[in-house]
Amino acid sequence: MSVTLSATLAANEDIERRRRAGERVLHLAFGEAGLPVHPALSERLSAASGLNGYGPVAGAPALREAACGYWSRRGLPTDPDLVVCGPGSKPLLYGLLPAIGGDIVLPMPSWVSYAAQAELAGARSLLVPTPPGEGGVPDPERVTAVVRHARARGRDVRSLLVTLPDNPSGTLAGAATIRRIAEVARELDLTIISDEIYRDLVHSPDTGFLSPADVAPERTVITSGLSKSLALGGWRIGVARLPSPALRDRLLAVASEIWSSPAAPVQQAAAYAYTEPPELVERVSRSRELHGAVARAVYERFVRAGVRVDAPRGGFYLYPDFTGLDFASSADLTACLLDRHGVGVLPGHAFGDDPAALRVRVATSLLYGETARLRLAALDAPDPLALPWISASLDHLSEALTGLLAGRGAPPPPARVPFVAAPAAG
Repeated sequence: MSVTLSATLAANEDIERRRRAGERVLHLAFGEAGLPVHPALSERLSAASGLNGYGPVAGAPALREAACGYWSRRGLPTDPDLVVCGPGSKPLLYGLLPAIGGDIVLPMPSWVSYAAQAELAGARSLLVPTPPGEGGVPDPERVTAVVRHARARGRDVRSLLVTLPDNPSGTLAGAATIRRIAEVARELDLTIISDEIYRDLVHSPDTGFLSPADVAPERTVITSGLSKSLALGGWRIGVARLPSPALRDRLLAVASEIWSSPAAPVQQAAAYAYTEPPELVERVSRSRELHGAVARAVYERFVRAGVRVDAPRGGFYLYPDFTGLDFASSADLTACLLDRHGVGVLPGHAFGDDPAALRVRVATSLLYGETARLRLAALDAPDPLALPWISASLDHLSEALTGLLAGRGAPPPPARVPFVAAPAAG
């Protein structure tokens, strides 16, 4: 088995090590929401700190009921008996693989952990390119041929995964594509796993969002969590909406042997979050605006430099294409950006892309500031792009792109520039 440390976590550790050593590095490699915890959630976590029992494997009834309300308000009435909670959506996604069984169709490119989890679970991934500008969904017109070809050779393909909005591209598949992939899943009898961890961070409230569960509820699992919308990545809490009691029971069997039950105090805080009280609705709304503003500003810097990239529509990612530069692989391009220009990104091959394709994943959510005070200032600012530390980061990116593109390849390495912390908010 060749699974190694997650590329995102490895890059984050490398960049933090470089920063501690005094290097000036623009951190665009780690998809953390980059904002402080809302005080109301901290208060509820603290109040529940005495809860030290295991609790039900499926999760606390209050959390499952609250999750049902969350989905019902989005047009998806949900039975609490078909909700399973876990220590983050990532373990839930992993638990679904043995619960469903067989091999899985993944979009290419897609989040680094999908294929790695499949390998850990003893499954194989069928990578299918996404339609242009619609990352996160394998091209429906290619899926049928790929699955039938695999089945003809004895492979047992049972599931298909989509990410809405997408990581790594920040794009969002349209309704027509979602309807078509649901039709294909029915024709091929595939379970759809819809990773909707970024659903509440679609940048414009006018953007339509269609879940496969809206059109194929009998075969769609939705996974979600609070790590992105409310910046609770370190709290590790996720929820899954299952289409049938049979799949719920199989997932619970897996969960009982891996995580037993999610942390009880975190479940209590999450139950409050999923009721969507006004102060948290406001926080998510402001976060969405900040993520969108900064992601669009980074997008504009790439466009201005002449780099091809799709406009972001949700979350805090972009997937620029540097085709034409003199690099053998995306890994070489990434190394040059980090070592010679002080910009940390992830190579496209980590997301299942062709290693020779010069595409990289850019995460914009750590540009808000180095401290909680700066991040709150970014969240509160009427124009976060005017804040000196965000403006300086955008200029750093532009300078790096100018230097990279001027040589059309890898120039000699310059002297290390000492890292200077961002200025305090005025």
